[in-house]
Amino acid sequence: MKQLKTLLIAAVLVLGASQMANAQAKSAHIDVSELMTKMPAYIDAQKQLQKLSETYDADFKTMVAEYQTKLKKYSEEATAPGITDKINEERSKEVQDMEKRIGEFRETAQKELSTKESDLMKPIEEKVKAAIQKVGKAKGYQYVFNAAGLLLADGPDLTVDVKKELGF
Repeated sequence: MKQLKTLLIAAVLVLGASQMANAQAKSAHIDVSELMTKMPAYIDAQKQLQKLSETYDADFKTMVAEYQTKLKKYSEEATAPGITDKINEERSKEVQDMEKRIGEFRETAQKELSTKESDLMKPIEEKVKAAIQKVGKAKGYQYVFNAAGLLLADGPDLTVDVKKELGF
């Protein structure tokens, strides 16, 4: 009877330990940032954003150079003979208008760049999320954590499996 009781207790302990192991195995991790930065779609999107940013930068620099040229010219001519107060006022207004246009251009460019980034990244993020969910469910995980915020990521890493699911 004592042996049966001991055997029963041992069986309960083994089952309990295996249940704990199963509970711990229900979570995995993946570094989403690392995964995304290696995706071809992400790399293409970054190139598009870089090109658009360079275009805006070039236009901005052109506007600023034109503004500085006019400002210098008008400053030098402000006291020249034949330049009336009315002309100086008109030039001052023109310079202020240029400053305003430059500021508006900068704001518009930043908004458009941000919108473009969101438009390009949203489908990529959704695709990554769907792939992570598919792989996680297929492997029986209840939780998949982003490893970027974890202090200890000692569990299974799904990066390789999700890359396969995404086709790269």
